[in-house]
Amino acid sequence: MSFDAHSGSTGIDNARTRIVGARDDRLADAVVAVVRFWRRFTLWCSRAIHWVTQVTTVTGVCVAAVTIAAFIAGYVAGWSEALVVAWVGAALFVLAVGYLLGSVAYRATVHLPTPRVVVGGSAPVDVEVSNPTRRGLLAARIEVPVGDGVAEFAVPGLRPGTRFRDVFQVPTTHRGVVIVGPVRSVRADPVGLLRRETDWQQTAELFVHPQTVTLPSMSTGLVRDLEGNTTRDLTTSDMSFHALREYARGDERRHIHWRSTAKTGAFMVRQYEQTRRSNLLIALSTAEGDFASNDEFELAVSAAASLGVRAVRDDRSVSFVVGERTPDFAKTPVLDVRRLDAVTPTRLLDALCRIEMAGSALHITDVAKVSADTTPDLSIVFLVCGSDVTTAHLRQAATMFQLGIAVVVVRCAPGSAPGLRRVGDVSILTIGYLEDLRSSLANWKAV
Repeated sequence: MSFDAHSGSTGIDNARTRIVGARDDRLADAVVAVVRFWRRFTLWCSRAIHWVTQVTTVTGVCVAAVTIAAFIAGYVAGWSEALVVAWVGAALFVLAVGYLLGSVAYRATVHLPTPRVVVGGSAPVDVEVSNPTRRGLLAARIEVPVGDGVAEFAVPGLRPGTRFRDVFQVPTTHRGVVIVGPVRSVRADPVGLLRRETDWQQTAELFVHPQTVTLPSMSTGLVRDLEGNTTRDLTTSDMSFHALREYARGDERRHIHWRSTAKTGAFMVRQYEQTRRSNLLIALSTAEGDFASNDEFELAVSAAASLGVRAVRDDRSVSFVVGERTPDFAKTPVLDVRRLDAVTPTRLLDALCRIEMAGSALHITDVAKVSADTTPDLSIVFLVCGSDVTTAHLRQAATMFQLGIAVVVVRCAPGSAPGLRRVGDVSILTIGYLEDLRSSLANWKAV
């Protein structure tokens, strides 16, 4: 494989040819030099303009406009007072540039000692700034975005290899996921004309869990025995003995009761009551039309979370679903539900942090229909909704499930008195406060 020693100059030769063609005199050299200088100058100007636009604040733009206008008024109109204002403004910009000079060699990290907190509490945020270089670094200001707000603190000058650590508290007022970071170092002049930021891309998620109430294990009516809850369905293969009957074609011989066969002279087989495990479904509506206010929706989320956490801790088979929202570009509603991770209480509460109310989400009747079609072997169903859902719609939602399945509606109406009433085969629990859920479930179990 051969190598051409002159191949490195091919790009330069081509550029010269595009400028002056085949000419090779001093005038051509001068033209090429001027063109190259102009290209470098325009590139430098574009970078300078980009830097200026990145670091100039709104205050800086206003002061720059006043300074330029003052220079024009002072030198053109001869207004000496305007010249004073102009030179003061220019001096401020010169000083501001001095605050921005130098590189930012800090290394900043953010850490959440407690990444999960219940709404209403506070979470600590640990910020550590270190100097990994071999030279001292000047003092700087550090900003940590926390959701829609910003936490600020000053970092003193750091010697090589030293660290600065600060811990601040983040109060929580709303359920959700709060993004903490990225940490950024800020250099700015005291007047606020120029501002230079350096971001570190690390972020952390703070999960603000909904409030929950502790429910007794038996308050939800869940069966705790290993056999399950017996039903009226009879079968020839189960654990709960019911009666004996005569042998019929197709019965298994291992179920023949030989003592009864010897007494009666005819083959007799055991018959059992079919049992069923307590498979629990919790369906939460996220449709705006089902709730009168955002507080009502938050109460519903807390009630559903309390039911789900209690069921998971009781080692029940739990399906937790919410109505899926329809995308804006879709022409027809999306009849689907989203299943939340209910393997552990923490994972369920983390998933509930991301739930939001939406106008395009399925109403509780559609959620019940889809859930009934896609969730087999149900024993108990909890439908959690707001006060705007009518009784007729609740009865319609209950009819989506098969007979023998207990359907309980938890209707949330902040400030209302707790109540329990039965409408057909559905039990409707009304709660005004989260603590009402415990007593309402106890009353439902006693009925």
